[in-house]
Amino acid sequence: MTKRWKSSESTVTSLYYHLLWCPKYQREVLVDDVAVRLKELLDEKAKTIDLEIVSYEIMPDCVHLLVRARPEDSPHFLIQQLKSYTSHAMRIEFPSLKSRLPTLWTRNYYCCTVGRFSDDDINRFIESQRNI
Repeated sequence: MTKRWKSSESTVTSLYYHLLWCPKYQREVLVDDVAVRLKELLDEKAKTIDLEIVSYEIMPDCVHLLVRARPEDSPHFLIQQLKSYTSHAMRIEFPSLKSRLPTLWTRNYYCCTVGRFSDDDINRFIESQRNI
């Protein structure tokens, strides 16, 4: 488990978000190779924007992430970066996505700050979503 607090010269922060978004029309397209590639792309983009993905669950019709963010990055910025990067790459690599959907992701997303729960609680919740 990683250290809960991030610090710099002048700040100490603990910013965790539970992020969720879906493919357009909630189509069940995030399966098999698409799901594997999506995880790789999320990891790639997270590194470039200095975002830590604590855990994720890729379900056929939605993406759940628990992320640890910097205070200068808004949740909207993080979502926009992750969705645009993955959509662009995946629609090139998987032409079937382009033919089935006008855009890969909906405009909507869910974001919840995670403060009073432990990382383990949130990880269990995200993992439990697959069983619903």
